Amino acid sequence: MSDPLVLRDVHRTYSSEAGDLAVLRGINLTLRAGEIVALVAPSGVGKSTLLHIAGLLDRPDRGAVLVEGRDAGNLPDNARTAVRRDTIGFVYQFHHLLAEFTALENVALPQMIAGRGRRDAERRAAELLGAFGLGSRLRHLPGKLSGGEQQRVAIARALANKPKVLLADEPTGNLDVATAETVFAELTTRVREVGVAALIATHNPDLAARMDRTVRILDGKIVEVG
Repeated sequence: MSDPLVLRDVHRTYSSEAGDLAVLRGINLTLRAGEIVALVAPSGVGKSTLLHIAGLLDRPDRGAVLVEGRDAGNLPDNARTAVRRDTIGFVYQFHHLLAEFTALENVALPQMIAGRGRRDAERRAAELLGAFGLGSRLRHLPGKLSGGEQQRVAIARALANKPKVLLADEPTGNLDVATAETVFAELTTRVREVGVAALIATHNPDLAARMDRTVRILDGKIVEVG
């Protein structure tokens, strides 16, 4: 069985009036099923670029993005969208929930877009939200939820379509310390339960130390921290 996500010799350079800036210079990274990997990197070294390429939101200039053994990095746009929808979940620092929809609807909507019927989508949404302690908040709009509750909804939404890969960009960076601890514990517990391969970017060394391994970007390449 192929690993959920493999980045092989990935390069990305940005051009501007000031000249070319090589951000990724040969990234090699493998995510295994059920593994949680911390990506520790300061701003400006290519962390977001790496996550965007891994999540098929951007294309590499060179190299391969293998999703379950299939090179998806250079597929046509519609095929990339289908792979991203069916295989990859995203969690961002800011939840990006749809303000006019309830917590239940926010988690059900991506499932319905993927073709699941409304009743089944809402059933799974309720199950996921319940697992994150939000069973009593299903009908609340995001504006009526706390920051930690909003991020829990965002995580549930990312897991709604049963992805093989979860990519998270500072998922607790916008929360206070106590809430961040709770949300992180719930995120990692759920990820391990369902066997998702997860890459979680964080500036918090304590959180990174609780993941299976840590990598960082140095001179445009991945380096194992320990």
